[in-house]
Amino acid sequence: MRIFNRSHIPWFLFVILATIASLWIYLGNFDPAQLPPGVSLPSLFVQDASGHRSIGGTPVGLVFGTISFAIFIFGALLSLRKRIPLWPIGTIQQWMRAHIWLTLLTIPLVLFHSGFRLGSPMTTLLMSLYAVVMISGIYGLYLQHRLPRLMTERLPSETVYQQIPFICSQLYRSAKELRDSLQRSAATPHRPTPAGSALETPSAVMTSDSAAEASLVTLLEDQVLPYLKARRGDRLRLGDPRYAEDAFRFVSLSVGEKYRQEVDAVQGWCEERRMLDLQLRLHRWLHAWLFVHVPFSFLLILLTTWHAVVTLYYY
Repeated sequence: MRIFNRSHIPWFLFVILATIASLWIYLGNFDPAQLPPGVSLPSLFVQDASGHRSIGGTPVGLVFGTISFAIFIFGALLSLRKRIPLWPIGTIQQWMRAHIWLTLLTIPLVLFHSGFRLGSPMTTLLMSLYAVVMISGIYGLYLQHRLPRLMTERLPSETVYQQIPFICSQLYRSAKELRDSLQRSAATPHRPTPAGSALETPSAVMTSDSAAEASLVTLLEDQVLPYLKARRGDRLRLGDPRYAEDAFRFVSLSVGEKYRQEVDAVQGWCEERRMLDLQLRLHRWLHAWLFVHVPFSFLLILLTTWHAVVTLYYY
């Protein structure tokens, strides 16, 4: 989701103002000497003296923590909202904007709740999980902003993701049919062109039809078919565009004019396979971060619930 558009400006301003207000309340209660002259916190927002040994257990600290926990819950509900597209509670885009900016707002709230300290092993674990969730989320946001532009720049045309395996199998089948056709042609004796004949060309002098067909069959069997069949084509030599261009240029010159159309077709199949591999890689990058972000988010919610219960009932 792109964040550099006007629809995000209200959320950006809200987060900035909420952060300033939270900082004002935090300093006014726990370090009033840091406030500039003339901006002291109104008494309405100043809590009574608390003997609690940590900021998180004070009334103000609990408010910061409760708001953060509520935002965690709201963030987790986004996956449910996506599964119910007709849900009449805001659009998915509106939920996404709220998810992005409210979770960013939790950064100052969590720091104020903890008093900028890690505390007990349980708190340290929670802060570590929170860091993983936030870093993975920011990384995913960057990918969603950057990769669509990269796809537009590097992919001439985008294929439906679910159709990629079928298209790859079609490319392999086409190359295999060409290989079989050339092998059958090579098994049929060719009538040689008489030396000095008017039909003779420089290409015919350099190589016979049988040699050209054998050269193409060798290319298909040794490199093209394994490449088109491979699960990870980028690991083979034809996955390198420079190597592929040099290889096909050499074969095109060696087979002569008669078979250059076949060489161009095979080269086009390999280029299409490289584009499909690129789209697969970009698609995986675009979604792989979710395998970290989502489970760690739910684990964070579970442990935060336990942390709240322990804090409220045992301290």
